[in-house]
This record gives sequence, structure tokens and C-alpha cells, in this order.
Amino acid sequence: MADLNFSLSGQNENPTKFVAKTRQFTLTIDEPEGLGGTDHAANPVEFLLAAYAGCLNVMGHIIANELNFKLNSLRIELEGNLNPAKVFGQPTTDRAGYKEIRVNIIPDADTDEQTLAKWLEIIESRCPVNDNLINPTPVSIKLKKG
Repeated sequence: MADLNFSLSGQNENPTKFVAKTRQFTLTIDEPEGLGGTDHAANPVEFLLAAYAGCLNVMGHIIANELNFKLNSLRIELEGNLNPAKVFGQPTTDRAGYKEIRVNIIPDADTDEQTLAKWLEIIESRCPVNDNLINPTPVSIKLKKG
């Protein structure tokens, strides 16, 4: 199967608010007022959790179909803690990102626990966002003149 290419571009509206476009969609990213933002949208680390939940959802349904059981609904809860010290240039030994992301997957499904355990194992192995979070992904950042 050939590689798929996804892209996004955008422009800031103010120091904390960024508006991105991907395909026909517009995504607004902002910070809460407590972090200096205008609180017009979720912040980048909340979007990361949303992207993860969305990917787990898609994979959960694909794999339920492959394992021949009905997934009636899927609730996903995510949370993580991060220390904002590094973000704000304060000394810390903590990383800038999440220290850990905790995920609860709550399926309503017509199948047994053994099948659900296999289902979850396959989701974890095939979810692209999970893969990007648990494995180093090469990133190339270049400065271009505008």
C-alpha cells in the first residue's frame, strides 16, 4: 500500500491563537486565559489528546469489525500531566510534554472479555497516533523566510 501524505498549514491570530487549515477543515488552537491565551479553543496538548482519542476510536471500530463483533459504542477518557516550567523558560529537569498519558477505553460490545483483550492489544499495535506517541518520530524543522 502506498504512503498517504497529510498536511496542515496556518497562521497566528495573536501570540496564543493559531488557525490551521487541513483539507476543507479549519482548526483553531488557543491557550486558556490562565496560560496567557484568549480561551477561544482547545490548546495544543488538548488537541494531542483529542487526536489520540479519535484514532483509538477509528481503530476500535475497524478492529471490532475484523474480529466479527458489534461495537455498540465506545467511550474514551484521556488525561495527562505536564509541568509547564520548561515551556515558560524556568529551570526544570522535567520534559516539556506529558509525563504520562492515561487512557480508559470503555466499550459497549457484544463479545467476551478475552476477545476485548485481544481487540485492545491490536488497537495499541495498529493505531498511528499511539505509534507516534510511544516511538520516536523523526521531525525536521526548517526556517524559511516569509
